[in-house]
Amino acid sequence: MKLKHAKTAFTIFFLVILGGFLFIWLEKEMAFREELEKRPLPSGLHPIVEEKRDQLVAQAAEIGIDIIITDGYRSPEEQADLHSQGRSTPGSIVTHAEAGESYHNYGLAIDYALRFDDGSVVWDITRDGNGNGESDWFEVAAIGKKLGFDWGGDWQRFKDYPHLEMTFGLSIRELQQGWRPEDKME
Repeated sequence: MKLKHAKTAFTIFFLVILGGFLFIWLEKEMAFREELEKRPLPSGLHPIVEEKRDQLVAQAAEIGIDIIITDGYRSPEEQADLHSQGRSTPGSIVTHAEAGESYHNYGLAIDYALRFDDGSVVWDITRDGNGNGESDWFEVAAIGKKLGFDWGGDWQRFKDYPHLEMTFGLSIRELQQGWRPEDKME
């Protein structure tokens, strides 16, 4: 009989200790989550994305393709304006992402276009300006992918040919919750 009471007492003791540890862990987790949610949105491109953007422009130039970065970091207000285009304001729909739903809003995406010698810009994905028999657009996308970008032209549902992004393994939901690439990188 004493053994049965000892086992019960030990089980209760163990559960109380475990409960205490869980309580402490939960408190720390909740405080961390609250701190994440208070983090402001970035106000520019992530330094690694900025560096890779510059390498993209330089490497494209090395093979005779002049590109211009048409967009990088985008504020929530700019994203909302773009999202309204083709819906509640004139123009074509250019994005399906509302404010806070684009990697641009977190400084993790860029858009590019081809530039002519006269400075004019074109979004012609078939153009072969460097005369090597390949689409300049796809050559730039390939460079971007080698640099670590994901390319919107590879997406299944909505092909976003000008778009390159670095997610650092973070989903939009995680970014909305306050996670930043530095939090997940080792």
